[in-house]
Amino acid sequence: MCKAGDATRSFRADLRIGLECAFAPLVVAKWRPPVNRYVILYLATLIVLIPIDFLFLGVVAKGFFTSEVGDMLGEIKPVPAILFYLLYVVGIPVFVSGSAAATPQSTLLYGALSGLFCYATFDLTSLSLLKHWTWPVAVVDVSWGSFATAMSSTVGLLIANRIAPLNQRCDIKDD
Repeated sequence: MCKAGDATRSFRADLRIGLECAFAPLVVAKWRPPVNRYVILYLATLIVLIPIDFLFLGVVAKGFFTSEVGDMLGEIKPVPAILFYLLYVVGIPVFVSGSAAATPQSTLLYGALSGLFCYATFDLTSLSLLKHWTWPVAVVDVSWGSFATAMSSTVGLLIANRIAPLNQRCDIKDD
């Protein structure tokens, strides 16, 4: 607590408390970047993933999916779609890009693997349960999920590195 000037304190104690108060914002800021970095990783990844996914699903592959499983498609339900994106992207900083050791190369690889596993889970389950789900749809969807997750996680990492770089470790050597 910052209460410099108390008559029972010594000058050194007042100076120490004053310095602690003066530098408290810097100490707090030192602990804030990891939290802010996760938020930035999350938001950057989300901001990258949503437009490329909408572009792919709504324009590039729309005809393909309509011709393959068109009778299964309905109107987009916004709540489940929003929940998917919000939850899916949580896993990317947790499992792919959030580590202090994450590099663009590792994030590209682990993002692709994460997308492969997540999308393959959905598509292989759909192949086993849904009579209109086809192998071509599964291959295209899994490939897309792998690519989209790799790209969004890597670009998200690059954005976070630019906005909230990890604290650099300084080794001090005695001469």
